[in-house]
Amino acid sequence: MNSGHRQPNRLAVPLPEEVDPADQWVLDPQTGEFRLNLDGPAPVVPPQAGPGRTAPGPARMPGPRSEPAVAPLTPTGPGDGGRAARRKGGRSKPRRRALKWTAGVAALVLVAGCGGAYYAYQHFNNNISSVEVQVGSEAERPQAAGDALNILVIGTDSREGLGREYGDEGSTGHADTTLLFHVAKDRSNATVMSIPRDLMLPIPECQSGTKKIPGSARAMFNTSLGQDGRDPGCTWKTVEKATGIRIDHFMMVNFEAVKTLSTAVGGVEVCAAKPINDPDSHLNMTKGKHVVQGEEALAFVRTRHAVGFGGDLTRIPLQQQFISSMIRKIKSGDTLTSPTKLWSLADAATKALTVDSGIGSVDKLKDLALDLSKVDTKNITFTTVPVLDDPKDNDRLILKPGDSEQLFSMIANDRSLTEVQQAADAAASAAPAAPSPPAAPAAPDVDGAAVRATVRNGTGQPQQASKAVATLQGKGFAKAATGSNAEAAEASSVSYPAGKADQAAALAAALGLPATAVQQSSQLGAKDALVVVLGKDFLGAAPGTAAAAPAEAPKDLQRVQADDTNVCAK
Repeated sequence: MNSGHRQPNRLAVPLPEEVDPADQWVLDPQTGEFRLNLDGPAPVVPPQAGPGRTAPGPARMPGPRSEPAVAPLTPTGPGDGGRAARRKGGRSKPRRRALKWTAGVAALVLVAGCGGAYYAYQHFNNNISSVEVQVGSEAERPQAAGDALNILVIGTDSREGLGREYGDEGSTGHADTTLLFHVAKDRSNATVMSIPRDLMLPIPECQSGTKKIPGSARAMFNTSLGQDGRDPGCTWKTVEKATGIRIDHFMMVNFEAVKTLSTAVGGVEVCAAKPINDPDSHLNMTKGKHVVQGEEALAFVRTRHAVGFGGDLTRIPLQQQFISSMIRKIKSGDTLTSPTKLWSLADAATKALTVDSGIGSVDKLKDLALDLSKVDTKNITFTTVPVLDDPKDNDRLILKPGDSEQLFSMIANDRSLTEVQQAADAAASAAPAAPSPPAAPAAPDVDGAAVRATVRNGTGQPQQASKAVATLQGKGFAKAATGSNAEAAEASSVSYPAGKADQAAALAAALGLPATAVQQSSQLGAKDALVVVLGKDFLGAAPGTAAAAPAEAPKDLQRVQADDTNVCAK
């Protein structure tokens, strides 16, 4: 092509003073692809792939290979002002040369950008798996906290397709690791709350596709996914019922996600306060800081038997440390300025995620990611739901009464766990306190496990019955369960059949209700459960208003700050 001989059939006309960028893209007859030709008479032949060379990438404008090549407009003759003039020692006008380069570069960016973006969009879009979940009617769900954002992140222990290496070959998986990611409405801070897999909670009835799955009055939280065919919508619904926090979206990942994401960013730094050798997770790590990726990263977040007390509560801080470090790595210049790492990260993330249909596209995930990226790392606080050992089973956990509701209320009402809202928190603390409710009666000596109670919500605020049931179960009333909503009531009541006054008094005391709330009902028989109707006084505020959000977090609340680089597994 560049033999020095003029090619036949080329149209010889002068170039106009201002060049149309589109006219500078010509079809190369040898490749069938468009190439940028700023001022040469022949299209440029690209280097062929071979030793030391790379084949052209995907971001190209394809040319019609079946049609004859179209020759570019090439100036000829003594007055053309183009290549011929330069051969004779002439110089083109600076303005024209600058215009040609600017137009050429603009065209190149336009074509490469459009082609590459379309390729990437289709590629990443095809990676994403989405699920249509059913989480109940609007009347059943908690109220939203303005523009705050709550994302449920579910780590499943599914072994499908992973062989025997991880145990339980072929297991469909449960909610092994679950975090509620709350982002403040002003995007100034975020709270990430870990929910232990061994927590005992009511699992509500849920709908998975066309299948209706019965609920359970008391079950391990991790069975909210996978058990009896439960999908992520069941986990979503369980968390809303237990916490009173409205969830906006969910994301679900499996073991492979930890491996691929950690590898995509070039490894994640973690720290061990002592040597760790866990045969179950296959982690063998010396004391100090390490950069882990792939299998070693997965082993780190799965480790529990060789750290702390050997249970789920000692594994959670390792996971929080790992995720904090990954956030720092992703937001670092080392990642953000590397096209290779960004591509690998986006590819790994979209392949790893299963999401709800509300964010089931590249565009929506991109918008969500941009929203989350506004939060400064130093204002991201990891914490864990306050719990106690289950008195019925030392290997299980129950919600810690008071502290768990306090944390749930802070998140539901968009209150920060960081100092970023210090002024707002101080102002809230200085506000006049609500009138104190009458003192609760002393609890009689009653075996809570033998008490059957149905709790109905008449407060006018959603999820209050679920909160009350969680409180009762945390205090040993294992047979407490939610019932249908009651008509609006100003005052709470505990109705009981003849002979069960002590049980009613114990329920009232457990819920902090006054002794006047206890009343015998002739409509209840000896075999009937006690009935608790929650009135507006249960909210702890003046009748007709919602309870004020706590001004501060529970004492001794476990925390990890995402910007803390000195956290080590103990």
